Amino acid sequence: MEAMTALLTDVTVAEDRIRPHVRHTPVLRTEVAGRPVVLKLEHLQRTGSFKLRGALNALMSGERPQRVVTASGGNHGIGVATAAAILDLPATVYVPGTVPPDKARRIEAAGARLVRAGRTYAEAAAAARAAAAEPGAQYVEAYDDPVVIAGQATVAAEIVRDVPDVDTIAVAAGGGGLAAGTALGGDGRLTVAVEPERCNSLNAAFAAGEPVDAEVESIAASALGATRVGLAAFAVLSSHPVHSVLVRDDEILAARDRLWDEFRLAVEPAAAASFAAWLAGRVPGDLPCLVLCGANATWTP
Repeated sequence: MEAMTALLTDVTVAEDRIRPHVRHTPVLRTEVAGRPVVLKLEHLQRTGSFKLRGALNALMSGERPQRVVTASGGNHGIGVATAAAILDLPATVYVPGTVPPDKARRIEAAGARLVRAGRTYAEAAAAARAAAAEPGAQYVEAYDDPVVIAGQATVAAEIVRDVPDVDTIAVAAGGGGLAAGTALGGDGRLTVAVEPERCNSLNAAFAAGEPVDAEVESIAASALGATRVGLAAFAVLSSHPVHSVLVRDDEILAARDRLWDEFRLAVEPAAAASFAAWLAGRVPGDLPCLVLCGANATWTP
């Protein structure tokens, strides 16, 4: 109970800390085919994803560094670059060669130096950590850090206050930071962590009982392509009510297109994963909330 109280306090502190710099994103309460559902429009966040929340919380929670270093498949890098710019800090973002051009462009547009390193996120992260070993640098974790997780938990905290009758919160899961934050900020509600079938580090970790390497091959891999779920995230997720769900790439793309067709909501594939799982009947609850977590992709309906 003491540990839980401390974690919830961290979320409250994070909300107060980052509030001046982030948007309290809206929710849309609606029905699809007669089924009630709530959509959390986090893709309308500054930087086009939830990642700004965790990045700001990490950079504002300790001593001010001289410079910032991170690795990213795209969205986290945009978040860190923007957070660093807000705080007037120089930033370098390492990305794999597979980073989508639009995400690379947005990282540079936010003022960070972009460095391409390796083919996978893990290879880019190794290069970034080596660079961050220099004095004065702070490495900002994408998901495997309690402070980052507390920042991401502010998404769920907003949902709970805005729509208290929500009984389930579904999110896309990559390294597990948003899912863990949802478990912390959801005030006991069931967290549904949705992953592509072939990009499923959290599902693989649950099956093994610990984080393990997993395949990374999906239309949503640029956002959900963590090879292994974070240790800090897994510790939270394995001790809270969490339901792991897998969806196919074709289901993700169909859900993305339906969000546009029915609501004129333009999101990237990863952000449609929770909606895909709900459409397929894999998200339980009388009134689930589906987090649309990002919109940083080139997409034409």
